[in-house]
Amino acid sequence: MGTIHRPTKAQYRRARREAARAAAVQTKRRTRMIRVGLWSAAGVAAIALVAVAVLVLDRPPSTQATGSAPSATPQALPSTPVSVAPPTTSGTSGRTTAPPWGAPTDTAAAVAAAGLTMLGEEGTALHFHTHLDVIVDGAPVPVPADIGVDDARHRISPLHSHDATGVIHVESPTKSATFSLGQFFTQWQVSISADHIGGLAVDATHHLLVYVNGTLRPGDPAGIILAAHDEIAIVYGADAQPDVPRSYRWTNGL
Repeated sequence: MGTIHRPTKAQYRRARREAARAAAVQTKRRTRMIRVGLWSAAGVAAIALVAVAVLVLDRPPSTQATGSAPSATPQALPSTPVSVAPPTTSGTSGRTTAPPWGAPTDTAAAVAAAGLTMLGEEGTALHFHTHLDVIVDGAPVPVPADIGVDDARHRISPLHSHDATGVIHVESPTKSATFSLGQFFTQWQVSISADHIGGLAVDATHHLLVYVNGTLRPGDPAGIILAAHDEIAIVYGADAQPDVPRSYRWTNGL
């Protein structure tokens, strides 16, 4: 059986000192590595924040007129008042085809083009109705239902139609808001100005006349401001119309 050599006290103390120094070095190295890791992470985060700030600051300001595709999930009613663009005075963009003109399939884009905001429900601060007749060569052109209405997403413009009677509903959460005929036609996506409606242009033998409550209104029809119970008649054709609508028989509490 071999002899067991036990370390002396001096050797034991020396070994403990060496072990302590090694542990201290290892701890210092680990601390340095952690600091480097934290600094690296902080550097990455700082770079990311700078990149985000650059993107945000470099992003051009958004405008109501450009619009954006609606979310597939219905959103809550905006808490801010509806934004209303100034009345159009130089015509509208939209279809330049012959009638009839159906309601647009992309309601949100049409409403945004009119400078309006889709709402989660009809506004009540401002509530009135205007009637619109469109007459081409003596025959009425339907004003379709659901202009400014998105049933699938439960959203609605403050300026809209519910049926094909020609009644324009103005229901806004902003009492002082004003709305123009041009905005309605933009939502309808039908181009209109003083010299055309859709694809029907004024020429040597065809005129475009606009009447409000039976009174001829010269100039660009897009700039007409909608008012309660007004009767707006847009007449296109080769001959004068002797029986231009002067009023509308309001029913059902409208």
